[in-house]
Amino acid sequence: MHLHELVARYPQQPARGVPDWMLGFFKRHSISFADGLTDVQTHVCWFQSRNFTIDLRLPQEDRQVPAKPLSAYSPEELQVLANHEGWEALCTWEDEVLSWHTETSFQVHNRWPEPGVLKRIGNCMIEFAPSGAYVEDWRLQSSSPGALIGLRLLEEKDLESGDVHHRGGGLIVCGDHAAMVLGRAQPLESDVPLRDQITQRVDDPQWLNRAFNFETSVAEGALHEGFNVTLSTRAERIGQPLMPLDGFELTADGKHLVQTLLVNGRPRERRFVIDTLEPQLGFAQATGFTPEAAQWYERESPTLSRYTQPLV
Repeated sequence: MHLHELVARYPQQPARGVPDWMLGFFKRHSISFADGLTDVQTHVCWFQSRNFTIDLRLPQEDRQVPAKPLSAYSPEELQVLANHEGWEALCTWEDEVLSWHTETSFQVHNRWPEPGVLKRIGNCMIEFAPSGAYVEDWRLQSSSPGALIGLRLLEEKDLESGDVHHRGGGLIVCGDHAAMVLGRAQPLESDVPLRDQITQRVDDPQWLNRAFNFETSVAEGALHEGFNVTLSTRAERIGQPLMPLDGFELTADGKHLVQTLLVNGRPRERRFVIDTLEPQLGFAQATGFTPEAAQWYERESPTLSRYTQPLV
């Protein structure tokens, strides 16, 4: 079954989750630190389903390394790859604070340990670190109304050999955008940063393959036609289809999905836990005014609206 048919026939939404204004694809406009410095260049993408998040953080394109076999990368290029960030994690919303746990992450130590204090106005969502270390300005990306789909990956295995290729990860579709995480089949040592482990094992191709057996990709497109990758922890994925969107089957309990697909010509199976299957969501750029604020905005619009424009 194709995913667009499945969400239309078997819609479901969890009883609890984040507020509606937090759902969708946000891209970071800036992060400002307590030392007075600001970064507006790092690619940072936040996809939010009802109860889990996908996050991707990459340097600008001229600082990324080209697509080539892992064995062809120099030690310096491997260090660039080692500093990519991509993960998915369950989240909990309480008292205007969003916290994350049970993550599947490319990095082996938690680079962002603080929860986020969040508030949204218009398409701008502001996240404060409770410690005061930083504040982030996120912008909801434009999208036509469409499906919100959140699926957490349990595992991906080869149907002929039984070998597990990925454990943990997920898929979030929100209108014109989608993101996917495929976790490593085997975890790495967690008390040494990934960049240091790669320095120590740079001449061990088997270990490097295990370490880089991870993907976080962001894509654009449509649920009916498919999504093509625009940003990824794996350079060779740029421009490729994110994933097949057919081959899905709902399990008898109604809480899981099984997808059969071909990877490099071999049959595989992905098993997902359903977070949400919603056929239609608006992804509105505006949050609205109170009646008093609307009157003020109209009254003062000659100066308030002098230079306003959409900013994503």
